[in-house]
Amino acid sequence: MYWDFAYIAAGLALLVFGADRFVHGAAALARNLGIAPLLIGLTIVAFATSAPEILVSIIAAGRGEPDLAIGNAIGSNITNIGLVLGVTAILKPIQLTSATLRREMPALLAVSLLTVSLFLDSYLSEVDGMVLLTGLFIVMVWLTRLGLRSAENDPIKAEFEAEIPRGVKTWAAVFWLLAGLGMLLFGADLLVEGAVNIARTIGVGEVVIGVTLVAIATSLPELAVTIVSAFRGEFGLAIGNIVGSNIFNLLAVVGIASVIEPAQLPPSVLTLHIFVMVAFTLVLFAMTYDYDGKGKISRFEGISLVAAYVAYIAYVVVQNI
Repeated sequence: MYWDFAYIAAGLALLVFGADRFVHGAAALARNLGIAPLLIGLTIVAFATSAPEILVSIIAAGRGEPDLAIGNAIGSNITNIGLVLGVTAILKPIQLTSATLRREMPALLAVSLLTVSLFLDSYLSEVDGMVLLTGLFIVMVWLTRLGLRSAENDPIKAEFEAEIPRGVKTWAAVFWLLAGLGMLLFGADLLVEGAVNIARTIGVGEVVIGVTLVAIATSLPELAVTIVSAFRGEFGLAIGNIVGSNIFNLLAVVGIASVIEPAQLPPSVLTLHIFVMVAFTLVLFAMTYDYDGKGKISRFEGISLVAAYVAYIAYVVVQNI
C-alpha cells in the first residue's frame, strides 16, 4: 500500500501544479483573444479550477469506477465549503460585497437540488448525464449574461482584472494550457490508481475514498487559491472560486461520469453524502444572504464549518474503517 500512497502523493503534486498552469494558460489566452476579465473569471477560470475533479472523473469512469467519480464530486463540494471556506474564514474573515457573487448562490442551490432529483431513483443513466451537461451549457450562458450585466462598481470586476495574467505571449499561454492539461491527466491517472488500490486493500467502497481522500486531494488547489485571494483582500474571488467550482463539480463531473459509465448509486450516497452536501450548501446560502447585516463570513462561522466537516469525515471513517 506504500506505493499506492506514493501514487496519490505524486498525482496530487501534478494536479496542484498542473491546475495552476492550466488556469494561467487558459486565462492568459482568453485575455489575448479580447475576452473581458470578468467573463474570464466567471466562466473559463471557474471551469478550469474544477479541472482536477473533472479529469479524475473521466479517468475513474473510463476505468469502470463511477462510484469514485461521484464520491469525488459530492465530497469536493462538501470539502470546498466545510474545509476550504471554513479555514479561509478562520484565517481571514470574508467580506461579502459583490452583487454578482450573490446572484451565483441561487444557481448553486438550484444545481444542487437538480442533482438530488436525479439521484432519487438510485441510478445515474446516460440521460441523467446529458441533463446535467445541458445544465452546464445553460449555466455557462447565464454566467456570461450575468457578467455583461454586472455593475461597473462591483468589486469583483477589479479583482478579476488584477488576477488575470497580463503580458503573456499567446504561444506561451497555449504552451502552459497544454502542459497543465498533460500534468492534470497524468496526475489524475496516478491519483485514481492509488485511490482504487487503497479502497480494495482496506475493503471500503470507492464512494468512501472519493468523498474523503480524493475529495481533499482535488480540493487543495481551491484551498490555496481561496486563502491567497482572501489575504489579498479579493474576497469576491475567494468565495466565488468555491461557488463556481461547486457548480461545475456537479454539472460537469457527475454529468461526464454518468455519460461514460452509467451506475447504480450505493445506498450511502442518498442516506448520507448527498444530504450532507445539500446541508452545507444551504448553510453557505444563509451565510452569503447576510441575514445579520454584517456582510461577512466570520471566524466563528468558519470554525463552525470546519467543526461540521471534521465531524462528517470522522463519522464516515468510523462507519467504514
